Amino acid sequence: MSNVTVGLWVPMEAKPGKEDEVAEFLTGAKPIVDAEPDTTAWFAIRMGPTSFGIFDVFENDAGRQAHLSGKVAAALMEKAPDLFATPPGIRQYDVLASKLPG
Repeated sequence: MSNVTVGLWVPMEAKPGKEDEVAEFLTGAKPIVDAEPDTTAWFAIRMGPTSFGIFDVFENDAGRQAHLSGKVAAALMEKAPDLFATPPGIRQYDVLASKLPG
């Protein structure tokens, strides 16, 4: 059972007409994240017609930093000018308590 201590919150606002592309990008990122051993949990979410986000958790900061320097983060920054109204804001946080399966 993992004891998560840190995480990331990445809110994103799609450009008009790019909503489906953002959804496809986020859905397509899952297999890449699945291959990251230090990413304990990862969620891509849609909060409204143009509002999306990613939140994920890690056991330690080393895992979080590995994710930030990984393929999904690189692809997100590469596609950001085309897909998003503003650059995604990557916010780091500490996890105070959690409930995970297992």
